[in-house]
Amino acid sequence: MDSALSDPHNGSAESGGPANGTTRPPSTPEGIALAYGSLLLMALLPIFFGALRSVRCARGKNASDMPETITSRDAARFPIIASCTLLGLYLFFKIFSQEYINLLLSMYFFVLGILALSHTISPFMNKFFPASFPNRQFQLLFTQGSGENKEEIVNYEFDTKDLVCLGLSSIVGVWYLLRKHWIANNLFGLAFSLNGVELLHLNNVSTGCILLGGLFIYDVFWVFGTNVMVTVAKSFEAPIKLVFPQDLLEKGLEADNFAMLGLGDIVIPGIFIALLLRFDISLKKNTHTYFYTSFAAYIFGLGLTIFIMHIFKHAQPALLYLVPACIGFPVLVALAKGEVTEMFSYESSAEILPHTPRLTHFPTVSGSPASLADSMQQKLAGSRRRRQQNPSAL
Repeated sequence: MDSALSDPHNGSAESGGPANGTTRPPSTPEGIALAYGSLLLMALLPIFFGALRSVRCARGKNASDMPETITSRDAARFPIIASCTLLGLYLFFKIFSQEYINLLLSMYFFVLGILALSHTISPFMNKFFPASFPNRQFQLLFTQGSGENKEEIVNYEFDTKDLVCLGLSSIVGVWYLLRKHWIANNLFGLAFSLNGVELLHLNNVSTGCILLGGLFIYDVFWVFGTNVMVTVAKSFEAPIKLVFPQDLLEKGLEADNFAMLGLGDIVIPGIFIALLLRFDISLKKNTHTYFYTSFAAYIFGLGLTIFIMHIFKHAQPALLYLVPACIGFPVLVALAKGEVTEMFSYESSAEILPHTPRLTHFPTVSGSPASLADSMQQKLAGSRRRRQQNPSAL
């Protein structure tokens, strides 16, 4: 779910002030600057590292590490599905008790958050394990049927290091479940954002334009046309937004006057920026011009969102500013370099990353994805040796 950048300012009714009617003391300029700057930094981190990891995620050993490709049909339907989901949540909060709904959602995101955070920290934690660490391999396999009709439902490979990461992530999960602390919320939110940018792949630039254009209209309508977006964002006690207190300097870690940024405002532009990074790599020019241009455009768009929100003291649909910037800046660069045709003809699903074997057909095999990759490497090496020994075969 996407949500607007929201500013709970001075405890007003719209800003989600205290239920007893008392107003919060105004935030200091320093506190406001710290909150906005922290939100901007937290938004940039998952986009930058998620884009870098999206280039390598196709080489993952587990099926769960493989990217999910978004087609133009998926992109066209997504704003409609998101609108139905958002309206459904709004009606649920109006009809049923928020306490029970948020309890159910907390348990759901508790499990998802632990898995997402474990996947996020795993590459970093691997550097801290000593060489003598006893690392055992495990495989979680669920099948359906028997004999020739047997088919795999889940085939997940992991090791002891992954279990350690899962244990550390569980500590954060319990902290979030018991305290709902804003730091635990942000750790889960950052993990969700990074995983989204890494594992959700747009198949081409045209699909990205369709997705961002549709969500541009969706975001503007639900924020400016109704109070649905802001109401759900403030009622939804789940790590679907990044928050930072504006009164941190006054109250420390127990501060409670939050500015917030929906994860959709990070993931949606982020997967487009990651696509442009893969396009840069496909050009084989050893430059990341389009990636850095779109990254700078995101900073400009989010900064403009924060500025407008601070001036008008009203929640803003961040995609209103992010979409034109993230699409417009790279297209202008492509026009200047004469690479518009290359940009819009690029197909992410057809890219060949360095050292990544490609399948041109799907043979019937058994075993893990890792064993399949090893088999392909051996076949490719054997083919090269035969060509070297028998040049006439060419």
